[in-house]
Amino acid sequence: MAGKGNTVSKVAEIVTPFAEELGLDIWDIRFLKEGTDWYLRIFIDKDGGVSIDDCVDLTHAITKPLDEADPISQSYTLEVSSPGVERELVTDAHFEKYIGADVMVRLIRAVDKVRDFNGKLMDYSDGKITVELPDGETLTTTKKETSYVKLDDFDINDFNK
Repeated sequence: MAGKGNTVSKVAEIVTPFAEELGLDIWDIRFLKEGTDWYLRIFIDKDGGVSIDDCVDLTHAITKPLDEADPISQSYTLEVSSPGVERELVTDAHFEKYIGADVMVRLIRAVDKVRDFNGKLMDYSDGKITVELPDGETLTTTKKETSYVKLDDFDINDFNK
């Protein structure tokens, strides 16, 4: 989970039981500063997809427990949402679940002047990612060398049916 480590861990301890009670999985938690404002973003998932009602239900369930536990000293905006169709793979479990899926990879440092790659996630082990590129070549890198790895599940043709 991304963000300020200890804060995120504390928030995860508080919200996970409420999410589980609602049949939801915590995909990721991020505590980030944008400009002068702080945001606590909780991304949830479940089989069959997340609805707006799921987001509202979890928000209502966790607001009071978060206020009572007070794991965050500064004021912040709470956002609960789905990780989206092009969700970022963050944990080892995410990578393992999506072996064989199409992914988008952005590297921190370019390889042959290229930072962005698309392909099929072929393997993930000990933080090492292997992606088969469209030309049949493979890209092997570590999770630490990436800005992100996201599912490449968006197809404009899905919206033209």
